[in-house]
Amino acid sequence: MGRCDAMNRPKNQDDVPQTANDAGPDAPSEAPLDIFDIAAASAEISREAAQIAGLHEQIAELKDRYLRAVAESENVRRRAEREKADAAQFAFSRFARDLLNVVDNFARATDALKPDVRASIPAAALPVVEGIEATQRELLAILERNGIRMIDAKGQRFNPNLHQAIAEVPGTDVAPGHVIDVVQNGYMIGERLLRAAMVAVAAQAPVAKTGAGSNGPQPGSSFDTSA
Repeated sequence: MGRCDAMNRPKNQDDVPQTANDAGPDAPSEAPLDIFDIAAASAEISREAAQIAGLHEQIAELKDRYLRAVAESENVRRRAEREKADAAQFAFSRFARDLLNVVDNFARATDALKPDVRASIPAAALPVVEGIEATQRELLAILERNGIRMIDAKGQRFNPNLHQAIAEVPGTDVAPGHVIDVVQNGYMIGERLLRAAMVAVAAQAPVAKTGAGSNGPQPGSSFDTSA
């Protein structure tokens, strides 16, 4: 009888097993993710990746524009500096070209002082001659400091870019087409011609006539104008 009572007696609440529906509020959910939520998350990731790619393209384009702007700015600066230097050199060239007339006058004065003439000058006048020579040297030094230098023409091959031929002299010991004398010195300013040198050039040996009506070589035909 006692055994039957024990079997019919209701069990303690703690002894009754809980089902999934009776679980407490803190129990983890076992419900599967919705397929629509997965698709939405994937679409959001794709959209953000596309935005990031677009931002990278914009950054690359802005960087390219920046580099181009910097390069163009540098080119403009260099061009402005070059034009400024050219303008300054051109203005100075006009002044220097006029100053060469003074240099020529000094050269004529000193060239006229041959050794015999110099020996006949009174001792009281020698300081004047020496002063003229010192002034000439100082003037040439000033020109050289400002980038103006004399063209070394004598003995050189005729160059139409640097020389102006005023005479052609035949029968000389100098090779044909070479400068045998300088009538007026030429000058360069930097890499530009300031004034061409006026020169006399050795002529080619005369060529024998080969037929009637042949007039031989024309004047100036020995000049090398290919420079």
